[in-house]
Amino acid sequence: MTFRPLHDRVLVRRVEAEEKTAGGIIIPDSAKEKPAEGEIVAVGSGARSDDGKVTPLDVKAGDRVLFGKWSGTEVK
Repeated sequence: MTFRPLHDRVLVRRVEAEEKTAGGIIIPDSAKEKPAEGEIVAVGSGARSDDGKVTPLDVKAGDRVLFGKWSGTEVK
């Protein structure tokens, strides 16, 4: 399925956290939190101002970003 965000929206794929710590301890799934880092997959055309001008976004596909724990809408 292909997604194409509209306007000032972006589509982000979460970057999965490491399975092991630096000391070699394996972290079980129940102890992991959802990662707050992701890679941008698709970008909308930009924000539209009141006079109709479109301001392009500063990010592009392939950029890595940080986002808030409760930000956005999850798509499966």
